[in-house]
Amino acid sequence: MAKQMIEIRWHGRGGQGAKTASQLLADAAFMAGSYVQSFPEYGPERSGAPITAYNRISQERCLVHSNIYEPDYVAVVDETLLESVDVTAGLKKEGAIIVNTAKTPDEIRPLLKGYAGRVCTIDARHISTTNLGAYFPNTPMLAAVVAVSGCVEREQFLQDMEGSYRHKFAKKPQVVEGNLKCLHQAMQEVKG
Repeated sequence: MAKQMIEIRWHGRGGQGAKTASQLLADAAFMAGSYVQSFPEYGPERSGAPITAYNRISQERCLVHSNIYEPDYVAVVDETLLESVDVTAGLKKEGAIIVNTAKTPDEIRPLLKGYAGRVCTIDARHISTTNLGAYFPNTPMLAAVVAVSGCVEREQFLQDMEGSYRHKFAKKPQVVEGNLKCLHQAMQEVKG
């Protein structure tokens, strides 16, 4: 990783797993030897309400403990937030935004208030319903963020996530395999 610190902001709705994806990314980066931070910010705490979560991934100990106002990457777990939340606020043009949508990056760009940086899309709904039989966007979004940002080396990430899932879902092996398929497919299918 060339940059000393990567900052990522997640936008989602309560119950979609943005906070969990942020925590899983921190775990994977930590396992890969980085210093990490993962923390959520809530508005009204209810299912469906907008939430924000953050990651800092650094090669050196990070002494900053504030929200992230100028992220390198933004992950938008629910595309309806593009209408109500300024998801590109402070986003560095050298970075990228990753949006969960069936649309192409060119179709999403006009909704991003003139953001001039890289726009990436991933159809997390299709990937999760295909591999898990239900809509859990956080796993495909997590893989898309890793693929776009390079914050964790891909093979290391996939290996660490497999270990994490096998431990967490030891009594549900079908959940493990479905999540691993989501990760692989999302890394291949992220556009932009």
